[in-house]
Parts: sequence; C-alpha cells; structure tokens
Amino acid sequence: MKPDEIAAAVKTERHDLCDFLEDLDDAEWAMPSLCPAWNVREVVAHLTIPTRASVGFLAAAAIKARGNFNRMVANTARDRAARFTAAELVQQLRESAQSSRRIPGSGPMDPLMDLLVHGQDIARPLDRRHPVRLDVAVPVLAYVVTNRLLGAPERLDGLKLVATDVRWSFGEGPQVRGRVKDLLLVASGRPAGLEHVTGSGVERLTGILGST
Repeated sequence: MKPDEIAAAVKTERHDLCDFLEDLDDAEWAMPSLCPAWNVREVVAHLTIPTRASVGFLAAAAIKARGNFNRMVANTARDRAARFTAAELVQQLRESAQSSRRIPGSGPMDPLMDLLVHGQDIARPLDRRHPVRLDVAVPVLAYVVTNRLLGAPERLDGLKLVATDVRWSFGEGPQVRGRVKDLLLVASGRPAGLEHVTGSGVERLTGILGST
C-alpha cells in the first residue's frame, strides 16, 4: 500500500471501529478480549495512545515499567482505561482518525495493523461481527508475517499460510488454510483463530500457539 492509501485506511478503520463500539453495552465493555489480561475497554484505551504518545510519555512509561516493553504497553492501556469513560475513549479514538501521528519509532503500517487485529480481539469474544476489508487486510497480513516484534517469523517458520477468500499465500511447508482475517489472528499469535483454519499444519501451529 502507498502511504496515502495507508493513511486513508487508518482513518476509515478508526471511524468504523468507533461505530462498532458505540453499540456495546457496559457488560460488553468489561468482557475479556483476545489479548491476554486485557478487557475490551483496555484494548480500546490502547488504541487511543498512538496519536497522543510523545517521546517523553514513552520514556516515563518505560521507566515505570522498569524497561519491560510488554509491561509498559499494558500499564499505559490500563491507566487510560481507568481514567476515561467508554464514551470518552470512543470520542478520543474518533478524534485520532484526523491525525497522522503515530508512536515514535513505529512504521506507517503499525496503526493499521493494530486496528485490524485489535478490532477482532474485541469482536470475536463478544460474538459480534466486525467486517475486515480484504483490500486492507491482505497487505496487513503480509506485513504481520514478517514482523519480528510480533514473533510471527519464528511462529510460522516451516509452515505455509494459504488464504481461502483471496489469492494469497506465504511460506513453505505444511499448510494452514483459512480466511485472511483468521490467518491474521493466528499469525499475530491469537489461538482463537485456530477454530476457523484447516490443513496439515494446524496441529503444529496449535502446539506453538498453545505454548505462548
């Protein structure tokens, strides 16, 4: 995707997710997401951070987390979730759609990846449908499978992902076949995606995801 296409997709996905979130009730906001130890509210809080985080904010958060990146991400999300109401978080996310800012050091595709993956992190446990556009999801999946920060290259080593709803594949070895949105989940380490994939590589991937 070209930079202007990525920016346009981020804007659209933020608005679409806000429309989805406005239909949730209080119980759904408190439901566990697919992200371990995060509920729906905390995932949304996390998504409001990229356009608001400065270098100073990140430095302070890193010190508080004693240099542990995962702890820092979790702490900042939980802090915002505690400070703002659900309605305020939705408004903040909608405001983010007008901004091109992102976390210092991150790439243009990172906000789009977060929106697609976290959108499913929220929707799946609620048994709600949050559509994923293939023209956006395929480039994001291609980005995720090579993303070392997410651990995907190690996770998918020796496996071949094959999309069933578009012509796309990646890797070599026993196949894991499924829709792009399900491949996106397993590639990013979500065991919930295993329910909707098939192929000779699923057993091996199940063992990998089960140990993470």
